[in-house]
Amino acid sequence: MKTLTSSCPYCGVGCGVLPQVEAGRLIAISGDPQHPANFGKLCIKGSSLHETTGPELRLLQPKVDGKTSSWDEAMQSFSTRLKAIRDEHGPGSIAMYLSGQLLTEDYYVANKLMKGFLASSHVDTNSRLCMASAVAGHKRAFGADVVPGCYEDFELADLVVLVGSNAAWNHPVLFQRLLAAKHARPNMRLVVIDPRRTASCEAADLHLPIRPGTDAQLFNGLLLQLVERGALDLEFIQNHCEGFDSAFTAALQTPSDLHQLAFELDVNPSSLTRFVEWFTGTERTLTLFSQGVNQSSSGTDKVNAILNCHLATGRLGKPGSSAFSLTGQPNAMGGREVGGLANQLAAHMDFNRPEDIDRVARFWQAPAMSQSEGYKAIELFRAIDRGEIKALWIMATNPLVSMPDCEFVRRALSKCELLVVSESMAHTDTLELAHIQLPATTWGEKNGTVTNSERRISRQRPFLAPPGEARHDWQIICHLAQALGFDQAFSYQHPHEIFLEHARLSAFENDGRRAFDLSGLCHLDQTAYDALEPIQWPVNAAHPKGRARLFAEGDFFTPNRRARFIPVTPRAPQQTLDPEHPWRLNTGRIRDQWHTMTRTGRAARLLQHRPEPFIEIHPLDAQAQGLDNESLAQLRNPQGEYIGRVRLNEGQRPGELFVPMHWTRQFSAQACCDALIQPVCDPISGQPESKQGCVALQPLATTWQARVLMPAHQQKRWSSRYWSCIPLEHCQSWILADQQRVENWSDWCLEHLGCAPDLWYQDPTSGTYRAAALVDGALIWVLLVSPEGDFPDLSWLAQAFTRPLSPEDRRALLFAGPGHKQDLGALICSCFQVREASITAAIQAGLHSPQALGQALSCGTNCGSCLPEINALLAQEICHA
Repeated sequence: MKTLTSSCPYCGVGCGVLPQVEAGRLIAISGDPQHPANFGKLCIKGSSLHETTGPELRLLQPKVDGKTSSWDEAMQSFSTRLKAIRDEHGPGSIAMYLSGQLLTEDYYVANKLMKGFLASSHVDTNSRLCMASAVAGHKRAFGADVVPGCYEDFELADLVVLVGSNAAWNHPVLFQRLLAAKHARPNMRLVVIDPRRTASCEAADLHLPIRPGTDAQLFNGLLLQLVERGALDLEFIQNHCEGFDSAFTAALQTPSDLHQLAFELDVNPSSLTRFVEWFTGTERTLTLFSQGVNQSSSGTDKVNAILNCHLATGRLGKPGSSAFSLTGQPNAMGGREVGGLANQLAAHMDFNRPEDIDRVARFWQAPAMSQSEGYKAIELFRAIDRGEIKALWIMATNPLVSMPDCEFVRRALSKCELLVVSESMAHTDTLELAHIQLPATTWGEKNGTVTNSERRISRQRPFLAPPGEARHDWQIICHLAQALGFDQAFSYQHPHEIFLEHARLSAFENDGRRAFDLSGLCHLDQTAYDALEPIQWPVNAAHPKGRARLFAEGDFFTPNRRARFIPVTPRAPQQTLDPEHPWRLNTGRIRDQWHTMTRTGRAARLLQHRPEPFIEIHPLDAQAQGLDNESLAQLRNPQGEYIGRVRLNEGQRPGELFVPMHWTRQFSAQACCDALIQPVCDPISGQPESKQGCVALQPLATTWQARVLMPAHQQKRWSSRYWSCIPLEHCQSWILADQQRVENWSDWCLEHLGCAPDLWYQDPTSGTYRAAALVDGALIWVLLVSPEGDFPDLSWLAQAFTRPLSPEDRRALLFAGPGHKQDLGALICSCFQVREASITAAIQAGLHSPQALGQALSCGTNCGSCLPEINALLAQEICHA
């Protein structure tokens, strides 16, 4: 057994991990105590990585037009078709759509090929969906896409403001670091600004549940209060900034009276006053913002409204004092370093500066350098739909789930003359439409670098052999480039060579005017690259070991080296409510899942906390709509439909709903939340307004609900009105529901499960039906039917798929086990599989603190992301007592 060091492939925290490998398989994962991003801590997703790396369900061989082929055949077909399209329609007919899951080296060669050698700048990335507004805001204010602070600021701040971020679930390692600092320094204050009362609010000193879309009004109002209360850093503004008067004038459109502003924001005036007092009076203030700010039709302005307040107080790049963008993906920042967005060039250069285009072209010796920016994500898919883009190469992402109005995206891709998808998994919504499928390596097999939210570059090291014929993305790109005749420029043999070229480009003709600078890493040999320790850019002669913070001295990257205040005029969400669609819809992540579940959906324990797609609604709204907790409901609008399980939540603002973003056609019948989101975008960043849907809501009446269990790794879709796939530890399970009555369940089993049952039980009075089928004594399926959807605990049944069944076992099948155990309640702690019933019983037995419960049950003692729910159960039980 050997232990290596690598980095986690999930969120932008960039945690270091220690994989333990035995006999070529990953058997365990732990946090790297030496990595400065996490110091050994891991969230439940990271600590479950070893459950997601097996060869099962992987794409193992290339496929061309649905038929398995060799790599040579696949790439010959790819290059021939691509040449024909380029020759007939020009380079603008070719596009790529990339991903923040790619390594920097993959990203670099993709952009070099497209923008430097194929003359197409239509290269965008799914980072457009999460980080583009932060990028645009940084560039407007600072002249560069730079996050000024670092994670150490979480521990040094006296006031931390979370805006549009449920960090407790989405960046749990950082949130636990914040809570540890708060515990050590009880005077530290935490403010959460979010329409929903999320898990992050449980630890907050103040929650401002503002009306959705009013972030800019809040921070404009804060700027006015900074002026009125004499809290400006006038020396910093005068010596290092420009545009303050314009920003202040624009802010005057916002009420300066806090009671009037509170009315517009729909918050308590005393809470708003407290927030203003804390912000104006606290020098060490850290504002953390994420998708709730970025994913808006005015996201860039919201970012700049926040940055205006930090510039006005000189709170940038100082210990414990900064504005900090929490990145969504593991390498969203690395992708931006190499020009992953359609409006960027590599090494933080831009199409809007002709000298940058010339500089990159000379460095690459590019024969056909793009001269203008390409289509951003939404426009790119519109160009496909209208036939302008004929060929699209998608790498490491699933836009049929993640893009707004995803049914439109499906229709557009169905028209595409050549759709190529590089993918590690054999089944994704997008892969199904591909003319050419290319098997790619994934985490654990890939070799390269990523950059996290604090500008820290870390190595992702390989420790598993690629399964089947999977290849690295950079190798696939180089293979195509060579087939197109660009052999010399794409002759890389190792990612080390790509990284060095990337570093040299960052240093090329960089006289300090570009923030991104890796000149100090330009001369690494392969051994040094393989051993590279985590380091924050810039890395240069002035900062050979990297630099944690920027801008404290007031030196920015605009032409005159001054930061810019940006005038912000607040705008309402573009997606407006109407009588037919009166509900405001919010979307987002849940605790244990990642993006479209391509990886996390393989780990059974990650689907137990929130096992089904759901709709969160305030209890009073649910009552008015005739909806019960755990009943099924449907959302509709002109874009599409969503079906999920109702979850009552008093932290939901009345009139508003929340749905998760993760479910796909691989895991559900109709639960892609982006089917409900209109493709309206921020005019500056091009980022879609994914937080602001408008929908109709109604109950979904069903005549029956069922659970089906089959052996593990089954891929199946059902014809019922509702279904959801929930992997269990030793089998695959589905929840089904339908409006059509079933007259004969034995016939239904024959049609849908492949055979009639060997064992069955039916109660016509209650509508209950249970059945099972066996082959040679081995269980092949179990069906449990109930009109109300109440089912016993399934753990014994899941175990029954792992062994030959005795006569006693067979008799117990229809009752889910000898003891007919009832459901133990919702899973609270995924790390240690502790359920609600166990925690409630322990509280009733006298354990009245998270520490006591953790000591007895282990819950809350690992990643800590379940602590908000544990505290809620404590409050509930103690209140009832």
